Amino acid sequence: MLDSSSESSEAAASASVWLSISEAEQRVISALITNRCNEANAAAVAHALISAEIDGQYGHGLSRVPSYSAQARVGKVDGFATPEVEQVAPAAVRIDAAHGFAFPALDLAVAALPALARSEGIAIAAVHRSHHFGQAGRIVEQLAEAGMMSLMFGNSPKAMAFWGGKEPRLGTNPIAFACPLQKGPPLVIDLALSTAARGKVVTASKQGKSIPEGWALDSSGQPTTDPEAGLKGSMLPIAGSKGAALALIVELLAAGIAGSHFGWEASSVLDDKGAAPNLGQIIIAIDAQHVSGGAFAQRAAALLQAFGEEPGVRLPGTSRLARRAAAFRDGIEVAPNLLAEIDQLAARTLSSNPDSKHG
Repeated sequence: MLDSSSESSEAAASASVWLSISEAEQRVISALITNRCNEANAAAVAHALISAEIDGQYGHGLSRVPSYSAQARVGKVDGFATPEVEQVAPAAVRIDAAHGFAFPALDLAVAALPALARSEGIAIAAVHRSHHFGQAGRIVEQLAEAGMMSLMFGNSPKAMAFWGGKEPRLGTNPIAFACPLQKGPPLVIDLALSTAARGKVVTASKQGKSIPEGWALDSSGQPTTDPEAGLKGSMLPIAGSKGAALALIVELLAAGIAGSHFGWEASSVLDDKGAAPNLGQIIIAIDAQHVSGGAFAQRAAALLQAFGEEPGVRLPGTSRLARRAAAFRDGIEVAPNLLAEIDQLAARTLSSNPDSKHG
């Protein structure tokens, strides 16, 4: 039996650490720079990961720092890449992420699309040679903040079987949507086409927790609550065959239009093995007010009013916004073992110059 001092020491060791948003970002930046990323890319990645963390999307947040660092260290993702934009039509841009992190390339898409959509009514960005793109909702939310209705489709490495099969072939392939509202923040809907995002299974595995039944199958096609078995097996799609069909559509939209790998061709974004994943993302921006002949704002307001007419009904994203507000007020709660791992990565001494892309 432990004495009271031992119990106190264990409790202190397991207690969460609270960081300000800026401090959390800086620790991520330091870890990435030490593991072969330039400062601009590290800052873009850190901002995206912290944005996911404060919104409660933990599978796309700080838990990604160790795997991102490992991949940058061996060159599976190029931490020194500079994405490039090519305008291929009046309302279409093609962005080469150059096998770097997705976020700098997506930042270019968010910057380019509003002006094109205002000019043409609708615009599209196709990102190829890309990587894990994290919290899709925040990307479309930024476009909504610029007045655009927006949609995003992105594929991911194999995690779900074709409907009726057992072998993982399709990604969990998230869909995100956002639109501006006359009052308050934009409406944002962000969902993976698996019953749960694979990142949640990864987080459960790291935390030593089980997953709910109905999230995943093991490698033999049997239901499992073991996250490790689920990661080796197949995620289950939302709504059965309908979700599997939607995942197939996203695969064609994202990888097909972007000219990137399909899910079963892409390497994992969870480890440092294999070649660059070469994933694809498609973002569509619509100037809804212009295309609707000026009716959209009023129609959106009517929808918002309908939501307020029935007790207990709330717009999607309410809890996300509450978590975000709490994080800006109180900071971010980080598990001590994860923070220690991030700090160890920041303190890591590379065998060669970390500022050298080819070192």
